[in-house]
Amino acid sequence: MTAVVKSSASRRGGKVRPHDDLAVAGRVLRLEADGIRTLAQGLGDGFVHAIDILSQRTGRIVVTGMGKSGHIGRKIAATLASTGSPALFVHPAEASHGDLGMIAVGDAVLALSNSGGTPELSDIIAHTRRFRIPLVAITAGAGSALAEAADATLLLPRADEACPLGLAPTTSTTMTLALGDAIAIALLERHGFSMSDFKTLHPGGQLGRRLLKIADIMHTGDRLPLARPDSPMSEAILVMTKKSFGCIGIVDDDGRLIGIITDGDLRRHMTSDLLTQRAGDVMTAHPKTIRPQQLAEEALAMMNMTERPFTALFVAEDERPIGIVHVHDCLRAGVA
Repeated sequence: MTAVVKSSASRRGGKVRPHDDLAVAGRVLRLEADGIRTLAQGLGDGFVHAIDILSQRTGRIVVTGMGKSGHIGRKIAATLASTGSPALFVHPAEASHGDLGMIAVGDAVLALSNSGGTPELSDIIAHTRRFRIPLVAITAGAGSALAEAADATLLLPRADEACPLGLAPTTSTTMTLALGDAIAIALLERHGFSMSDFKTLHPGGQLGRRLLKIADIMHTGDRLPLARPDSPMSEAILVMTKKSFGCIGIVDDDGRLIGIITDGDLRRHMTSDLLTQRAGDVMTAHPKTIRPQQLAEEALAMMNMTERPFTALFVAEDERPIGIVHVHDCLRAGVA
């Protein structure tokens, strides 16, 4: 990673006090990385049991935690929701003042507490036990009230916090966040969450644009420039001009795409008798096509990554053209 460094002098005497910031940063990252490695090595049947519980719920995964655990919990809930596991975050203090009603039979609760003794969690724990709502705990407190009450407990290994005072949650919250990601992706794979599902939940931004399918941007029906192989080139050129894709597809009597004529083909066949020739004599046989369920990014790659780049691509099913996509359609959709 490259950073732009700006040097400046202290306001006191114009001197710069030396700080080994890189050493500090390196120590922090190594400690947190060590924590995640230890966490990964300790995963076992307990993790599988937790995934069983969370995957079998009929409602949502309710994530809860106090303080820094709460901030991590919000991110875990967002990751779960965006990867096919409906989830929400409930603040434990607010839960004690009415928000327990957001946790219903059919839900499962994922509670985060490094110590496992966070008093604000007590009402949520009692609520899950009263209504038999599955409770999964992430904690470092093996004998804590949270661990003892939970149906499945994911224990964080003992690891030094990166804070030199050993007080600020750093390594512990990093491990919790990583474990939340592991849960989300394990559930994603169990549910068979697909790229299409991902696009449905991420329609906006660059990610949504990258997951656009050909069917989302292709032109269909009367917009298709098509002709028969025995059509005079004088007619084929008129169709090409009218449809404005810079090409025309040649189809046989069964409607199968057998060739294509592009602007480049016209230039290569530019003779005095071009207009009297038949489309089948000028076409390039066996043109590249794409299926409607493929990604728009794939179409752009096909049009650009050839010896002779082209600007339009027919969309076909069973060799029959059902649409056409132009490079400008991809660019307008933000696929680049």
